[in-house]
Amino acid sequence: MAIKVILVILFFAIMIGVGLYSRKQASSVDGFVLGGRRVGPWLTAFAFGTSYFSAVVFIGYAGQFGWKFGLSSAWIGIGNAVIGSLLAWLILGKRTKLLTQHIDSRTMPDFFGIRYSSENLRIVASLIVFVFLIPYTAGVYKGLSTLFEMGFGIPYEYCVIIMSILTAAYVILGGYKATAMNDFIQGIIMLFGIVAVIAAVLSAQGGLTAAVDKLAQMPADGAAEAGSGGFATLFGPDPWGLLGVVVLTSLGTMGLPQMVGKFYSITDESAIRRGTIISTVFAFIVAGGCYFLGGFGRLYDPVIVDGKIAFDSIVPSMLETLSPALIALVVLLVLSASMSTLASLVLTSSSTMTLDLIYRDKKASSLEAPEGTIDDTVEGNIERRKVIVMRVLIVFFIAISLLIALNPPTFIAQLMGISWGALAGAFLAPFMLGLYWKGVTPAAVWACFIWGVGLIVVNMLLDNAIANPINCGAIAMVGGFPVVWIVSLLTPKMDSDKVNNMFKCFKK
Repeated sequence: MAIKVILVILFFAIMIGVGLYSRKQASSVDGFVLGGRRVGPWLTAFAFGTSYFSAVVFIGYAGQFGWKFGLSSAWIGIGNAVIGSLLAWLILGKRTKLLTQHIDSRTMPDFFGIRYSSENLRIVASLIVFVFLIPYTAGVYKGLSTLFEMGFGIPYEYCVIIMSILTAAYVILGGYKATAMNDFIQGIIMLFGIVAVIAAVLSAQGGLTAAVDKLAQMPADGAAEAGSGGFATLFGPDPWGLLGVVVLTSLGTMGLPQMVGKFYSITDESAIRRGTIISTVFAFIVAGGCYFLGGFGRLYDPVIVDGKIAFDSIVPSMLETLSPALIALVVLLVLSASMSTLASLVLTSSSTMTLDLIYRDKKASSLEAPEGTIDDTVEGNIERRKVIVMRVLIVFFIAISLLIALNPPTFIAQLMGISWGALAGAFLAPFMLGLYWKGVTPAAVWACFIWGVGLIVVNMLLDNAIANPINCGAIAMVGGFPVVWIVSLLTPKMDSDKVNNMFKCFKK
């Protein structure tokens, strides 16, 4: 216990120290939200990866889908690395950086407002972000606190309260730069931690070969007899269900504001090339390792609550037999993953609410500078007020998420499915196509917003009658592309001169 407490206290001290160190760079809006658009490839790549993978993955998804799919759940991690990291950087990185800098966009709703010349799109997009980031944040709290409760014996309620206070502290102090620097430190811990934990768990089972043999002897759900090897096969007992999870967790990153925002802040194109490699390698190790570890969950006795398997307790039960030093490392691993994701979520939500709802001072209908000039002193005061409002909203957002986390309605995986499905279902297609195709119309963006959010909400109200939250989220994301394409062909086009003016940044 002494080892665990000392390491965690040291971890918290470093996080707060980084926040204090970065506070001078967080005095302006660009500094607080984007790190002045001068964040290097290593910090950006690790910020992307650590925002991607949190306790939701390590505790919730690895446990639930490792139990359901066995070793084939490792495909989810591979999909996260290839689609969610490599392709995301290749498809979005350069064009997002160039276009958002050209049109002076700071948030994803801001992008929709300017790119499609619609202030109403900007407002509605910001509301979608604020509403649907909350269940994801609650899921992160829940996953982190489940492990903390196992490692320290601290009640769940105290865990989530402590985490919310500490996350708010360093984000409020240092903004995005503090978040990115802490993400780098936390990412290093995650890399070493996942490798050490996998080695320890496999060693306890007699090695990799022995563990795989034990898993192969277990009958898949509904199988007539043991020994079918379903949980140790290449694609597992449910390949189509596995594909839905891969799509949701991999394709979704390209439509999530907290992920895409990382490309706004990176320094230049050469940094994007280096960041692509770094981020992909990070994802292979962390995501692949998490799901590979979860694939052995059936070798341990599950926790039963109200006659059902408590999926969120599977990974913690696998780790209970580890040495105190390794448990301390696991706690730091999940702590690192979760705090980085929480920081990214609260910063994204607060900046969106401040810049796109409260201070809607950018004219979305034009790229021209407004007539007249603003006194530098007045402009400086406005900038400071915006930063203050963002800091207040960080507290507000964390408080709402905390209330949900203290009484979570469902498993972590379902919380994430609802959040990612609605956000990426609404945003993925119009954002990605808007970077490449001049023909996307405002009506098509509205249609995709209605499609993505509507499908998820209706499915939730009908008690998942359409599909489970995971598959429904995947359908929402993929379906957004034909929606945007068809509606764009049938509705009036934007002013060609205005669109050409935006796209000229790609010719430089």
